[in-house]
Amino acid sequence: MKNIETNKKSFLNRSAWAGLLLVLVAALTLEATSLIQYYYSKKGLVAEATKRAETQLEATRNRVMDVINQTESAVRNSIWIAQWCLDVPDSLSRVCQRIVEGNPVVVGSTVALMPGYSRRYPLYAPYVCQQADTIAIKTLATSEYDYPSQEWFVKPLETDRGYWSEPYVDEGGGEILMTTYSEPIKDKHGRQSAVITGDISLEWLADLTGHIDIYPNAICLMTSRTGQLMMNPAQDLALLQSVAERVEMFRSSEEFKQMQQAMLGGEYGNTVLSAGNVKWFTFYAPVERTGWSMCIVIPEDDIFGSFRKTDRNVKLLQVLGLLMLILILQALARSQIRFNRLNERREKMENELHIASEIQMSMVPKVFPPFPERHDLDIAADIVPAKEVGGDLYDYFIRDEKLFFCLGDVSGKGIPASLVMAVTRSMFRTISAHEDSPSAILSNLNNSLADMNETDMFVTFFLGVLNLSDGHLTYCNAGHNPPMILTDSILNLPVEANLPLGVLKGMDFVEQEIQLHYDDALFLYTDGLSEAENNAHEQFGVYRIEAALHGRKNAFDHLKNMQKHVNDFVGSAPQSDDLTMLFLHYLGDALAQEEHRITLDNKVSQISRLAGFMEEICESSGIGSSLAMSLNLAIEEAVTNVILYAYPNGTHGTVVITATKKDGSLEFIISDSGVPFDPTAAPEPDINASVQERPIGGLGIHLVRTIMDNVSYEYKNGRNILTLTKNI
Repeated sequence: MKNIETNKKSFLNRSAWAGLLLVLVAALTLEATSLIQYYYSKKGLVAEATKRAETQLEATRNRVMDVINQTESAVRNSIWIAQWCLDVPDSLSRVCQRIVEGNPVVVGSTVALMPGYSRRYPLYAPYVCQQADTIAIKTLATSEYDYPSQEWFVKPLETDRGYWSEPYVDEGGGEILMTTYSEPIKDKHGRQSAVITGDISLEWLADLTGHIDIYPNAICLMTSRTGQLMMNPAQDLALLQSVAERVEMFRSSEEFKQMQQAMLGGEYGNTVLSAGNVKWFTFYAPVERTGWSMCIVIPEDDIFGSFRKTDRNVKLLQVLGLLMLILILQALARSQIRFNRLNERREKMENELHIASEIQMSMVPKVFPPFPERHDLDIAADIVPAKEVGGDLYDYFIRDEKLFFCLGDVSGKGIPASLVMAVTRSMFRTISAHEDSPSAILSNLNNSLADMNETDMFVTFFLGVLNLSDGHLTYCNAGHNPPMILTDSILNLPVEANLPLGVLKGMDFVEQEIQLHYDDALFLYTDGLSEAENNAHEQFGVYRIEAALHGRKNAFDHLKNMQKHVNDFVGSAPQSDDLTMLFLHYLGDALAQEEHRITLDNKVSQISRLAGFMEEICESSGIGSSLAMSLNLAIEEAVTNVILYAYPNGTHGTVVITATKKDGSLEFIISDSGVPFDPTAAPEPDINASVQERPIGGLGIHLVRTIMDNVSYEYKNGRNILTLTKNI
């Protein structure tokens, strides 16, 4: 019995040890499994955290680089304009205004001249900045703000290249915390003459990059090339402490010092920082060309906290899944927010392009008739860009009783072409304000455009100067379509092609001239009209332009008629090029001075133009139809005699007929520069003699004498002058 009890206890003891061993083995197995799972899970979480942080860092850095690139491009693309304006310092503020208005990331800009560069302004630095919803214009050339000593002015001149400044509060200009990108400007002699800048608000930069949502307690820092904080979650601390002072917990950490040196050295990398019992995973990367560096710091608990809680509780795994779902939904929500922001940015860009189009259209005359007080000229024009902004232009103005007009087409489309268009139109106004010769105007235009033509763009251009007192037209062409001239027929105006503007500096342009007569017209157009295509890819062509110009209309109606023809032809096909038209109708100055004038070539076909001329005179003078027919017969006889006999065969010449209404009479003066001949010296013909006995000739002047009340002749200054007077 005793042995049985002993065996039982022994068995129970063995079972207990076996069970304990089994539990121990199971525990060890579970623990080992847990450790292995913990190891690989932790490794996976670290890899995931690294990937997410590096992705976020790269995305944030790319957004910052977008701002950097936009700012640098805005400044660099304005250097050539600023160079052109150096001799006119008052226009430099407009260069700054273009930078600020055309680039939403730029809050301020200046073109600061080297001290003493301008004799008129020893110190000159206009500053344009955004304030609320307006653009403010200030000056940095003050006694309180010594701009020549500022870092943004000194550094680019020392290095002769673009430079990003340390963050600072610009108390003399923008009055905000910002950093400045500066580029040196050299004048045409290669001398350093000025510095052009673009300012970025650090508050705005913080809004762009400061919100890091990959982990709850993640921190994003950006440092300058000297270690100053440029933006972080507590912007009020910026500039008050360095990175080491900002992160007090890491001050004594050797790892932090090494990371700080690497960041200041422009390196990529990551490290783990320790502060007490807390570890922080840190990822950093440089921002090219600026000397800046970005850093994302993630506390260890953000990476492993949820994992540690779910290691002992399966239910927490479910919570973690739910949390992941929430995170996914948050990511989707953030994506939607980013999409909305991009859409808002696109709408803003479209609105800015619309504003740019309105600004561009405001540069060309749009009020018709443009000179309502004048009766010797009828003008209409229209420009239809293929995009929001285009490269076509036209312009005209009157100076010293001369009409200066032009039409041009810049190669390319969109904003670059519109900028060249604006520069070309401005230079046309500037040069022609003191120069009358079309060839000289085009030579100056060409040289100026060639000097600044870094994009290899060119401008086809037609320029005319019309003397309104006598209809004499001088013109010059630069690779543009020949205008149509409307007289008794519709023909291409004879033009020398010449090269377009901006292709080659120092080119000579052939100047031509022609005489416009009463009721003659010119139709100027760009190739957007002749090359307009329909859905079958057929072009509108010159012959359709000629067909649409038939018939006498005023300038506005001619333009509307042409627009209707080309719109009907194109149909629903998209517009492929800018389309610009200018119609110029010369009417002389008859109504303004009670004087009518017409100039005819020595061609018999020109005699038909007299009918309309005489009809207008008789109607304005209140002459009846019977007398009108007699006067028309007399004038036609006298003019025909000049056309047939005044000039030698094959010689070109003109005859000018002037009609003046005086008290109780009409005076006609017929003049030409042909062979001297006095028709009044011919003897009176014997109208009673037979045909065989009557000599040839003499009946024409007899008819004129019979109809007119007074006929006189004189030869003066190389011209035959026949004066015919009729009492009415």
